[in-house]
Amino acid sequence: MAREKQQEEAVEAAPELSYREQLEHLNPIAQPLASRKLTRKLYKCIRKAAKHKQIRRGVKEVQKFINKGEKGITVLAGDTLPIDVYCHIPIMCEDRNLPYAYVPSKSDLGAAAGSKRPTCVILLKPHEEYQEAYDECLGEVQALPLPL
Repeated sequence: MAREKQQEEAVEAAPELSYREQLEHLNPIAQPLASRKLTRKLYKCIRKAAKHKQIRRGVKEVQKFINKGEKGITVLAGDTLPIDVYCHIPIMCEDRNLPYAYVPSKSDLGAAAGSKRPTCVILLKPHEEYQEAYDECLGEVQALPLPL
């Protein structure tokens, strides 16, 4: 009984941060950053992809499949520390002409993937079940300006 109360208090003590509040915790390398609208679209597409097992989650797995030549949209969390953990992923994406974008929160990214754990990188693969949503996200991510 006491444990349940502690969990409820912990949930109440950590309220959801708004998009604007999440922007305060971003890394200096989090460019190109998805807009609020695009972030929601990406999370929605990730949820659909997770149902069909069409995502790669985590730095090690994403890196492996990018090296193997798998295509898709790479979504990175902008609040991951230390930066060294995943700073090589955008360079790998640029070398292979894969679109990538940063979203503000790793915990929201993990939740969208159907996990209780936060995740810092997701590779979103195309699939016919959610092709329309994927194409819309792909167009918007490709339109984002790349950092210098």
